[in-house]
Amino acid sequence: MAETIYTIPINEAFDKAEDSEKPICPFCELYEMLENNALEAVMGAAMMEPDIRIETNKQGFCRGHFNRMYEKGNRLGLALILESHIAEVNEKVFKKPLFDGKGEKSEAAIEKVEHSCYLCNKIAYSITKMYDNTIYIWETDEDFRRKFKNQRCFCLPHYKKLLQYGRAGLDKKKFAEFFEVAKAIERKYIDELNEDVSWFCKKFDYRYDNEPWGNAKDSVPRALDFLTGGKTEK
Repeated sequence: MAETIYTIPINEAFDKAEDSEKPICPFCELYEMLENNALEAVMGAAMMEPDIRIETNKQGFCRGHFNRMYEKGNRLGLALILESHIAEVNEKVFKKPLFDGKGEKSEAAIEKVEHSCYLCNKIAYSITKMYDNTIYIWETDEDFRRKFKNQRCFCLPHYKKLLQYGRAGLDKKKFAEFFEVAKAIERKYIDELNEDVSWFCKKFDYRYDNEPWGNAKDSVPRALDFLTGGKTEK
């Protein structure tokens, strides 16, 4: 069953993508919303909640999210988070009896810290709910199926996720229908993108100087977003 807390932002993201002048992936929009909300929370009141601090001390943050936190401008708040997180790292890596003569246990402890991020994990949980609910409302809501069909593109990473969750959440007949709709959206967009990038390349040939750019001017960043995802989970 769909959860309203997720279906509202899903519909809003799909509406925004449908109305946008430029092709955008609705799931990249959802990811950015989740990321911004999580950043605001962790740098705000949640920063001082003991259960949150226990988790941020334990999990830490990836460099990308550390950078985003630094950009928020709350340097004292970030310093307080770093103070307790560094103390936890110090305890786990250097103060516990991990040294076995070869340093392997210390390396394992550092590896765990390096590949853990409180925000990535929080966002990953929420985006999973977004996929689940998207499949459910596609199956049960005719208006949403129309909205889905009117999308101009999904980035490739999110297209793959849609297929995975669709296959898991729909019976074979309904998944076949879902797949055909999603595939048609992607094939149309990648054909257009291919033409735009090709025209972008040709515009650097003097023979095409006087020809109009058409939709090619921003084709390179659009291609990067399509191939790798403008905003995607790790």
